[in-house]
Amino acid sequence: MTPSELLSDAFDRIQQTASAAVDGLSEEQLTERPGPEANTIAWLVWHLTRVQDDHVADVAGTEQVWTSGGYAERWGLPFDDTETGFDMDPDQVGRVRASASALTDYLTAVTEATKRYLETLGPDDLDRVVDENWDPPVTLGARLVSVIGDDLQHAGQAAYARGLLGA
Repeated sequence: MTPSELLSDAFDRIQQTASAAVDGLSEEQLTERPGPEANTIAWLVWHLTRVQDDHVADVAGTEQVWTSGGYAERWGLPFDDTETGFDMDPDQVGRVRASASALTDYLTAVTEATKRYLETLGPDDLDRVVDENWDPPVTLGARLVSVIGDDLQHAGQAAYARGLLGA
């Protein structure tokens, strides 16, 4: 198994976990909060997908699927198209509304774009520095593993929140 195949498998697992968390849920269930200021399932899946889209497009030097695929326009969220959900307050979290199919369609498109990019990489590419703003500077490999870790946590949170709904 090559490093690219390993990373691709991890991104597949994110997609599978997040898709299962939203499957069959109504928009009302997707936006229900387990607590007054808790993140919703819709926000968790949108955010994890936006982070993957943003970070992978950045290192690949491509436009984000959110804009290139027309998702920002179709979703019509009340945020700038560059918004990924970092540091959103509870009111902003509540404004992320989408159907299960919209969430999985966007996630599928981003996962496919990510995997196409991963297919272009060789093992040496993972050592390329992609962010000089940290000490030590961040390599491509570290950035991709960071996205995987963050996304898996949010997918797990969405699955847990689904369980709280009894769904």
